[in-house]
Amino acid sequence: MPRRARELGIVVGSRPPGPFNAITDVAGVRVGHTTLIEGDSIRTGVTAIVPGQLADRRALPAGLFVGNGHGKMVGSTQLAELGEIETPVLLTATLSTSWWPTRCSRMSWASPAARRCSR
Repeated sequence: MPRRARELGIVVGSRPPGPFNAITDVAGVRVGHTTLIEGDSIRTGVTAIVPGQLADRRALPAGLFVGNGHGKMVGSTQLAELGEIETPVLLTATLSTSWWPTRCSRMSWASPAARRCSR
């Protein structure tokens, strides 16, 4: 069974983790996820990380770090040039980056930052 990095003795940062050791421990951050299963061949999903401050402000300061350069990121130009985000961060698979705007037409965000997740 996969274990968390902290269970393996890998400590990131100097502060202790929250009660669930998860991003949802951060006050004001909401996380949502949906999975799409169609037929026998389509299995995909998207996770949205929504900073609570986006409800009160047009943009939030943000930074960008590329770990290995292997993934693709929609919205990285805005992060690099302006240093801010105006939208939730969406995590999905490579082939899903063109899927979510057509399926999520109710979204009112202008230029979301979407990060491809590779296995």
